[in-house]
Amino acid sequence: MSNTFSFSKEESLRYSRHFVLPGFGQDAQIKLKQAKVLVIGAGGLGCPVLQYLTAAGVGTMGIVDHDVVNLSNLQRQILFTTEDVGKSKARIVASRLSLLNPHVQFIAHELKLIAENILSLIEGYDLLIDCTDNFPTRYLVNDACVLSNKPFVYGSIFRYEGQVAVFNFKDGPNYRDLFSHPPAPGTVPDCETGGVLGVLAGIIGSMQACEAIKIITGIGEPLAGKLLLYDSLTSETTIIHVPDRNQKEIITTLIDYDDFCGLSQKKNKSSGIENNSFMKEVTVQELKQLKDSNADFQLIDVREPHEYDICDIGGELIPMADIPNHVDQIAKDKQVIIHCRSGKRSGDILLWLEKNHNLENLYNLKGGILAWAKEIDPSMPTY
Repeated sequence: MSNTFSFSKEESLRYSRHFVLPGFGQDAQIKLKQAKVLVIGAGGLGCPVLQYLTAAGVGTMGIVDHDVVNLSNLQRQILFTTEDVGKSKARIVASRLSLLNPHVQFIAHELKLIAENILSLIEGYDLLIDCTDNFPTRYLVNDACVLSNKPFVYGSIFRYEGQVAVFNFKDGPNYRDLFSHPPAPGTVPDCETGGVLGVLAGIIGSMQACEAIKIITGIGEPLAGKLLLYDSLTSETTIIHVPDRNQKEIITTLIDYDDFCGLSQKKNKSSGIENNSFMKEVTVQELKQLKDSNADFQLIDVREPHEYDICDIGGELIPMADIPNHVDQIAKDKQVIIHCRSGKRSGDILLWLEKNHNLENLYNLKGGILAWAKEIDPSMPTY
């Protein structure tokens, strides 16, 4: 392969430490240069993945992220600065990393990955790296990779622990062989509610980048059929073997993954209110009308006390984890609106309350505090 491909003098110097690496050399570097990798999520995991694969010389890097930089991201998402708050993550990453390695082509996909667009999007890539933080997207990525016969590197972080695995590699086990069904809504806290050690994102993301390099170049032994668990408090790693339960046979088409994970939103035509099969919602404009008219309703804030100290919209603070022990404080005889920062936690706990306590008077505030600050009170501090 090296006889039909040559590097420029600048590239030879740039990759010289790879060239002299036993078992690597120019042949492996050529494979990196010819590779097309799609990184899904430019957050805590995506930043180190993108940074190291760019430095390594992967020829084409796709970046999927429809989100903007938030101040709370900066504790772990190391490609961004304070000046980037409010700007597109995908565009910033593409621009910033082009300065690191001008020999890499970057393609920013500023979109939300859904069943209707993922197959056409991943068609031009050899390998996917899942740096997402929610179950619907993980199952979507997995099923799309199975249908397209593409491997992907999985990573996940929570509090002090992280996970890394390689799925669908050479017809090996896929994500559904490990997790055949998603957890019930609200049972697994996200980083917003449970927290995450910032440096852990760098550790797990670097491991994902290493797995990607192994797959592309053919060196070493990828974590195919294995799940690596890392505990940052003890620096201990554990490897669990993932059996092939032949779950790929049930993946014949892409489905509604929000619905599969218990989070689907459908339109209630009679009321005009969006609901989650069971979940009703109100907009921030509707909430303002209720407040302005002094309507009799209860507003519950399920964020954490430190979040409440930053900003609040007058809700009664009952943190999400405390709700099961304070169900008696939730009104049964009037409209109850539950909110959090973005609408996710409040939606999850609302579904839990409906399922376990048969409450039918609950509404989720669509978009949460962020929507209120954006559309009602732009002067309110957010995080």
